Amino acid sequence: MNKEEQFEKYMELLIEWNKKMNLTAITEPKEIKLKHFKDSLTILKHIKPGSKLIDIGTGAGFPGIPLKIMEPSLEITLVDSLNKRILFLEEAINKLELKNIKAIHARAEEIGKEPEYREQYDVVVSRAVANMRVLAEYTLPLIKVGGMAIYMKGPNIEEELEEAKTTIKTLGGKITKIDSFTLEGSDLARTNIIIEKKQKTPNKYPRKNKEIKSKKI
Repeated sequence: MNKEEQFEKYMELLIEWNKKMNLTAITEPKEIKLKHFKDSLTILKHIKPGSKLIDIGTGAGFPGIPLKIMEPSLEITLVDSLNKRILFLEEAINKLELKNIKAIHARAEEIGKEPEYREQYDVVVSRAVANMRVLAEYTLPLIKVGGMAIYMKGPNIEEELEEAKTTIKTLGGKITKIDSFTLEGSDLARTNIIIEKKQKTPNKYPRKNKEIKSKKI
């Protein structure tokens, strides 16, 4: 199966499964291609082939599955907290004949404490999951020193970014690039934030989810 066929099959599965469970509000083929597939691939230029990557709050597999289709050398872990989404992802992985990619039912703040996952990844990606301060604590504990986090956001992120700066620094990260652009073929404004992991995350992080959300670092 070539890449084009994989994307077509992925779209078919997405539309089919969406009839029985809420995977995405975007169901028109043209919109899926633009807002899910093309959007997911805007970060590919930042990722080295062969990287070990974890996608937090992947939902229906974005951006992880499109990245895997376009760059098969990536080793990918898809993480979502809803088990029914994991069933869809496992079906998609199987039907698209993807190798070296797995979907796990878990919460980011829990696996961030586990040796199997903590500071084991070259890249962590997250698309439309949480505000950046919260997202930093979910994701930075998972990255190796020298690795990076990529947060996929919309426009107007200045306030959110400012609020997250102390948290990012405390957890060992440094913002190195803010890539603002309009998604090709649309008027949709996007911002991808690149954070490099400069030092190890202190052991007490991540905290419990309630604390992450309510108490700033």
